[in-house]
Amino acid sequence: MVISELISFAVGALRGHRLRTGLSVAGVAVGIAAVVALTALGEGARRYVVQEFSSLGSNLLIVLPGKVETTGMMPFGGVVHDLTIDDFRAIASRVPGVVRAAPLSTGEEKLRYGGRSRSLPVIGTTADLLEVRRLRVGAGQYLSPGDPDQGGSEIVLGIKVARELFGAENPLGRVVRLGEWRFRVVGVLEPRGRSLGFDFDDVVMVPVRTAMRIFNRTSLFRILVEVGSEGELEATKTGILDLLAQRHRAEDVTIITQDAVVTTLNSILGVLTLALAAIASVSLTVAGVGIMNVMLVAVSERRHEIGLLKALGATTAQIIAVFIAEASVLSTLGGLTGLAVGSAAIQVFVHIYPTFPASTPNWAVAASLLTSVVVGVFFGVVPARRAARLDPVLALAGR
Repeated sequence: MVISELISFAVGALRGHRLRTGLSVAGVAVGIAAVVALTALGEGARRYVVQEFSSLGSNLLIVLPGKVETTGMMPFGGVVHDLTIDDFRAIASRVPGVVRAAPLSTGEEKLRYGGRSRSLPVIGTTADLLEVRRLRVGAGQYLSPGDPDQGGSEIVLGIKVARELFGAENPLGRVVRLGEWRFRVVGVLEPRGRSLGFDFDDVVMVPVRTAMRIFNRTSLFRILVEVGSEGELEATKTGILDLLAQRHRAEDVTIITQDAVVTTLNSILGVLTLALAAIASVSLTVAGVGIMNVMLVAVSERRHEIGLLKALGATTAQIIAVFIAEASVLSTLGGLTGLAVGSAAIQVFVHIYPTFPASTPNWAVAASLLTSVVVGVFFGVVPARRAARLDPVLALAGR
């Protein structure tokens, strides 16, 4: 009996019990759909985080206050020490390899214009942040270059803030209030979206010293440093650490690189994706038990058919092949159905959340289909062996 005949025979037998066949297919489909959907979400999370950090640029160093041990992840714990504007100036002017640097001071305050107001994030920085973070100004200009200690009353708005507070009115040159401080709008950023916790469409930027006064702070949140080339990263990182160790008389800062963060997160989220796939595949075991039960019932109901086949000369191997083929057809149909359902669910999810790059990796698709077939074969062996052991005379007699 060739494979095509086996499959044709199996499909014909399954058609005779459509309800049982449909329930078995549905059981496998649910398991495969879960695997496909969860691996797609895990892969999407990995891609999203990698894209977020990649948007920083490959030649970026991030200087954080506090000395902690880290292997690429964002650091936690440790004793926090101040980073000052003087530290920023020293890094920008005295460390070889530094192309430009930008200090950051952050907080949240209420912005008011006319009868409208919004509480939103405020970033205090300098003119160099525009190039360090690859931002673009859509209208007007960015913060003026100059001494960061001088402060100023300029403010740059994210595009969403400008639209909500000003509507169709041109915001350039208008005076707004940020808390109790008055500012003149000098520019509006081009749409950028969210990156590393900041939605640049829904944020305002002011001179760094002014932000520190508004929030009554003496230290910086971060210092972003752009390096000339990827090959200079380690040397520049060492130079910054040595400089700040001399200034602070202690090794009290942490410097992380975009590449280190991406590599670590990529590894962690890759393992998470595999874990999600493993968890989802547990449901395939349940579906396999369902297939085995269906096939055992089929053996009991088809004793006459089995007896007739054996009486006509069908061998034990052929009987086993027939029932394993039926189980395999069930599980394969379930796998294909689950793959279609899971993919459709991911498409709907991406349509609702277009910024989340969820997609099922090719290895997950192949592994899901292979697993569904293996489940069918594995759980079809017991019923097939039971059918093969039937005595043809007793089977024809219905006993």
